[in-house]
Amino acid sequence: MRNHALQIFSAAVRAVQPQYLLPRHIRREKDQLWLGGQVFTQADINKLFVIGAGKASAAMARETEIVLGNRIDAGVIVTKYEHAYKLKTIQCIEAGHPVPDENSLLAGREITRLLKQAGEKDVVLALISGGASALMVDCPPGILLPELQTVFNRLLQCGATIEEMNTVRKHLSAGIKGGQLMRTASPATVISFILSDVIGDPLDSIASGPTVADGSTFTNAWDILRKYQLIEKLPVSIIRWLQLGLNHQVPETPKPGDPIFEKGHNYLIGSNRIALEAAAEVAKSLHYTPTILTDALQGEARDKARELVAQVRQYAGPRPACLLLGGETTVTINNPGKGGRNQEFALAALMALQEAFPGAENMPVLLSAGTDGTDGPTNAAGAVVDKGVIQLAAQRALSPEKFLEQNDSWNFFHQAGGHIITGPTHTNVMDIIVVLIP
Repeated sequence: MRNHALQIFSAAVRAVQPQYLLPRHIRREKDQLWLGGQVFTQADINKLFVIGAGKASAAMARETEIVLGNRIDAGVIVTKYEHAYKLKTIQCIEAGHPVPDENSLLAGREITRLLKQAGEKDVVLALISGGASALMVDCPPGILLPELQTVFNRLLQCGATIEEMNTVRKHLSAGIKGGQLMRTASPATVISFILSDVIGDPLDSIASGPTVADGSTFTNAWDILRKYQLIEKLPVSIIRWLQLGLNHQVPETPKPGDPIFEKGHNYLIGSNRIALEAAAEVAKSLHYTPTILTDALQGEARDKARELVAQVRQYAGPRPACLLLGGETTVTINNPGKGGRNQEFALAALMALQEAFPGAENMPVLLSAGTDGTDGPTNAAGAVVDKGVIQLAAQRALSPEKFLEQNDSWNFFHQAGGHIITGPTHTNVMDIIVVLIP
């Protein structure tokens, strides 16, 4: 059953690969280009530029080069370290994630420099995926990179949702996030292809919405920092900038209705739902009855794991069954262990499964993993829990409770044998959870 769970997860990841998604949205025939819902003749376009940011952007750029070839005049994309591809025309920068680094600033500058060259008859293709909020940054006046890094770290540790984090990030950018790239690209036409890593697929939040009108405000950002009691813990320069925004002394992010968005077209090309539906098809081929429970799972990882196991225990449908969930939980980090939200979810689920199915031969198998191939600052995508993992943990006298208390799920599964290691997947549509019930 463990192999089946891995097959089902792999199918989910495969379904949202740029190589399958992008050719449905980009086409070149003779003197015509189909870009999303827009059709151009060669004469309609002067220059074609490509920009991009995110864990999938290099793979997206590679597919764009395959389809459009020498029609691309120039491009700059930024992706996570070890996620790059060799590209022909498009410059590929690797940068820090989940915390920005000097290369993230370089990427922001290079993309801005390219966009400033775009004129009225030019077209910009923007290839956007999750991870872009850290990979492509700018520092507002008076803020240094280490101070921006402090904010990113604090947000990652406090249990904030990705939408909350991105609301703050958008208001700590003076020229990129929250639709601000459109100011730079104007008056060119900008066509964005977007892979969603946010629950509900809100385009203004994915990757901090660099090409999308922003519905959030400085007040929203301030309220989020107050909610997580971060205001006293942030550098003075950050607080000063946000207060300038609150007092309308620096511009808000551009809002719906702003003329800069008139020549912008945004297309959602990949989502968690697409991945779940592909997983369900493979589960069916393996003779499980699949049920997609949700593509909007969120909340504290350990709490949601216990709730899921309670549902599994009460399951009364046809067997063997495959329950599928997608979304993105959060972890409030209280101790200095090593792990990520999927490994923490799996570890909490292991404890709940032991209670719900004591000594059971027919214990369900549970897998929780990130479609991007990384879970927190670790080399694992996530973890799988079955009776083999539980037996090995018992043999090695590993206490799941102690590891969970220390936020140290990686070290538990490293010793108990449950890790899922995929390497970079070059896509990112949040997490997939697979439960197989015999």
